[in-house]
Amino acid sequence: MFEKEMRNLTYGLFVLSAAADGKSSGCIINTAMQVTDTPLKMAICVNKSSYTGQLIRQSRQFAVSILDEDADFEIFRHFGFQSGRDTDKFGQWKDTITTPSGIPCNTRGANAWISCEVDEEIDLGTHIMYIGFVKDAASLSDVPSASYTYYHEHIKPKAAEKKEGRKAWRCIICGYIYEGEDLPADFICPWCKHPASDFEPVWL
Repeated sequence: MFEKEMRNLTYGLFVLSAAADGKSSGCIINTAMQVTDTPLKMAICVNKSSYTGQLIRQSRQFAVSILDEDADFEIFRHFGFQSGRDTDKFGQWKDTITTPSGIPCNTRGANAWISCEVDEEIDLGTHIMYIGFVKDAASLSDVPSASYTYYHEHIKPKAAEKKEGRKAWRCIICGYIYEGEDLPADFICPWCKHPASDFEPVWL
């Protein structure tokens, strides 16, 4: 419901990362914003089921990599289509820096990174909003930040033409597969909670 209208809101795209107890992870989010300037604070939202979110709750710290228009789809596949519970996302990822607070942060296809210490958290039902004090930040390039619209028009692969096999639908955010000829219009991804508009047809 209201997917078209909600997409008219302005979104950026970010790799959210965290580390705790010797483990680290990162995920794709589209909600990150400055909320105050004195003191300097920003807020992010992350799904409650996210492993990265669990590490934030443990460590009370997070970092945000701001993706730009040079970002490629591999970044979204790597950080969005698999869970940090099963994969060490930063273990083999070469384009990484470690913030002064010890959080690995993606630098590929990114124009800046920001790290924060959690000040507040707000339970939003399916998601948690973390509000944090900005502790460190660095610019990486002058390439414009990628918007959600830019991602859909220029980065996300176009839906494949019909092929032989069994039709299914794949979430472009997390990779979840819904098997069936038709995807219900009100379907919500059970993994990342994104709507049916973020699914594309595939053939198995």
